[in-house]
Amino acid sequence: MNTPGKPTPTEHAGAHSLTLERGLRVLKTLGDHPDGLSVSQLAQTLQTHRAGIYRLLGPLVEQRLVIRLENGRYVLGPGLIELASRVRSRLREVTVPILQRLADGLRATTALTLRDGDDEAVVAAVLQPRSTDLHIAYRTGLRHPITVAASGIALLSGRPARPGERDTVTQARKAGYAISHGELLAGASGVGAPIQLPGREVDASISAVWVDDRDPHLAGREIVKAARQITYELG
Repeated sequence: MNTPGKPTPTEHAGAHSLTLERGLRVLKTLGDHPDGLSVSQLAQTLQTHRAGIYRLLGPLVEQRLVIRLENGRYVLGPGLIELASRVRSRLREVTVPILQRLADGLRATTALTLRDGDDEAVVAAVLQPRSTDLHIAYRTGLRHPITVAASGIALLSGRPARPGERDTVTQARKAGYAISHGELLAGASGVGAPIQLPGREVDASISAVWVDDRDPHLAGREIVKAARQITYELG
C-alpha cells in the first residue's frame, strides 16, 4: 500500500532514469565541445535551467567524469578515460601489440574500431608507425558513421547482408577486407577487416590508413592476417 503523496517505486525509478539520461546528455554535449562549456551554455544547449545543470554536474564532478576549468568551463574528465580503459580490456590487450607490429610493417597508422549502436563506430585504439617521417594521426574516441571508412565498412561486412547496403560492403564481405579512399580524410586510403569471434556478432574491426600511393590489396591481405591472429589469440 502506498502512502498518499509519497512517490511509488515506479515513480522513483522513472525519476532516476530521467536523471541518468540527462547526465548522459551532459557528457555527450561536453564531448562535442572539447574546449568546454559554461553552466549557462550547457543550460542553453540542453534547453534547461541552470539549477538543473548544477545538480547534474555535481555527481559527475565528484566521480571525475567532468572537471571544472579555471575559466569556469566544464570539460570531460580523466574518470572517463579510466572507465574506457576497462572496456573490452582483453580485446585491447591482445590487439594493441599486433596493431603496432602491423603499423610498423605497413608504415601506416592502424586502429581498433568498435561498433557503437546501429549507426556509429568509435575508435578504441590508434597505433602510429615508428619508422616514418610522415603519417596520419588521429585521436582515440573519434566517432564516424558506420557506413563509411574501411573500419566501418569492415564492421558491416562481418554481419549478414542487408537490403540497400553499399557495394563496398558486399565486396568486402567477399574479399575478407574493406577498401576506402578519402571518406574521412581527403587523400587518405585505408583497408579494414572485421574481428570475427566464434558464436558472436562482429562488433570490432582493425584498419590501416595512409596517404601515399600503394596497392591496397597487399595491405588488405596483411590486415586479414592480423585480424585472424587476434581472433586466434582471443580464442
